[in-house]
Amino acid sequence: MSISGSKAASHIFPEAWDEYLVPIPEDERYDMMAAHHKYLTSDDVKVRTKAAKAWSNWLASISKLRTNHNDFALAGTDEWALAFARIATHYFVNGGWMRDGQLLEKQSINKIRHIPTTVIQGRYDMVCPATTAYALKKVFPEINLIIVPDAGPSAREVSTSDLLTKAADHYSSL
Repeated sequence: MSISGSKAASHIFPEAWDEYLVPIPEDERYDMMAAHHKYLTSDDVKVRTKAAKAWSNWLASISKLRTNHNDFALAGTDEWALAFARIATHYFVNGGWMRDGQLLEKQSINKIRHIPTTVIQGRYDMVCPATTAYALKKVFPEINLIIVPDAGPSAREVSTSDLLTKAADHYSSL
């Protein structure tokens, strides 16, 4: 599931989804990730900027359980929005350089199984839903999976940030 492949978040944030669609012609909306990447790499700076702001505002809308004005202020700056959107879509259109499901394969997990691992997952994460972390736990039961009950995907959520700090402190003492 990806942030644009699944329209689940569009049902929760319909107004933000509509703004995300704006720079993409209707006949190209069947693959929003590829379409945004195309416009983010356009030779026309106005086209790139419009796509970058739409992308960044969409992510700012869905990245926290409770969004705040500062998230949108940063997403609205041309330079930040363009850098953020281009890096993110570059990874997404290339599938993270892994085939679908590769991370959950036994041979992949066996390479990292010996590494102490904590996964901190926001319950209301619509970017990378809790089912993905749970699927990892099923094939890698040694991980410490913490589902944060009052968080979305952002590490900047207060409860998530606290748990990340505690995990880092724990691992630094090993």
